[in-house]
Amino acid sequence: MTNMKAVVVTAPGGSDKLTIGDIPKPTLEFEGGEEWLLIKVLAAGINRADVQQREGKYPPPKGAPETLGLEIYGTIEELGSKVNKWKKGDKIVALISGGGYAQYALVHQDLAFVVPQSYTPEQAAAVPEAYLTAYQALVWNAGLCDGKKVLIHAGASGVGLAAIHIVKAFKNTKVFITAGSDEKLDFCKSAGADFGINYKKNDKFSEVVLKETENNGVDIVIDFIGQGYWKENLNSIAMDGTMVILAMMSGINAPSFDMSPFMKKRITVRGSTLRARPLEYRVKLTSELNNFLGQHLADGKIVPVVSKVFDYKQVAEAHQFMEGNHNIGKIILNGFH
Repeated sequence: MTNMKAVVVTAPGGSDKLTIGDIPKPTLEFEGGEEWLLIKVLAAGINRADVQQREGKYPPPKGAPETLGLEIYGTIEELGSKVNKWKKGDKIVALISGGGYAQYALVHQDLAFVVPQSYTPEQAAAVPEAYLTAYQALVWNAGLCDGKKVLIHAGASGVGLAAIHIVKAFKNTKVFITAGSDEKLDFCKSAGADFGINYKKNDKFSEVVLKETENNGVDIVIDFIGQGYWKENLNSIAMDGTMVILAMMSGINAPSFDMSPFMKKRITVRGSTLRARPLEYRVKLTSELNNFLGQHLADGKIVPVVSKVFDYKQVAEAHQFMEGNHNIGKIILNGFH
């Protein structure tokens, strides 16, 4: 059995539990492997889910690798015997269920897609998780279309910036974002956001939203915060609006739950995850996003934002950088080969 270098979690806990070790190199010798690709990883994205998994709070789906890492950019090293869409040496990006923080990873051929050749490996690795998550939340869960008003929390995060790009690809849309510094607000506005609220200076973001929407509110709220923003989100949302919850960073319990806004405004609340979805679901989403991005990536209207790049041997520092909320855009690991 051939080994490879990978990031290893020695025990659930802090970033000090991350180290570099030798683990078995994946192979295509498994049931169904005929349709899979072995990828030589050139860059991998870091996500909040990786931090949660490191802490023991977000175990991988059944059958997925224990190794951290949900998105990669790399070169096809080997092809399964039934692969008909790719050839050896092709460079692809993909969202995977685990195993990205390693020299090699496995990807189903239908989950791989390409981005413009002008992208650096780090920019390419910044695409899959952020844009698939944002597209699923906005278009599939919330019905984004022309003319909608959208509130995006954590606007300077990788998913937040991807969400801004996607919303502004539609016509006559308005984007409100929250972020924790004026620098982040300015960056989000340069990415297309129309209004920014610094939550450290004003935690009553609904006041800004209602003022700028003639007291109507927004059609869509994309929330990562949960408990701490629950009441303000309900105040901000318009009649027949939809709130999509992607994370609950401030807590899981809605304070003094009041059902009346849901009746008065006919509000829909959706929870959304992606990692454990069936393969067929993820294939369809990847295909639809690929078609959407194909209209906007090549012409330069959508460019993924890379905040900082770390060598994979500096993975502990990279996790600390994310946990400190220092990033504007994606944090990327490289140097696997």
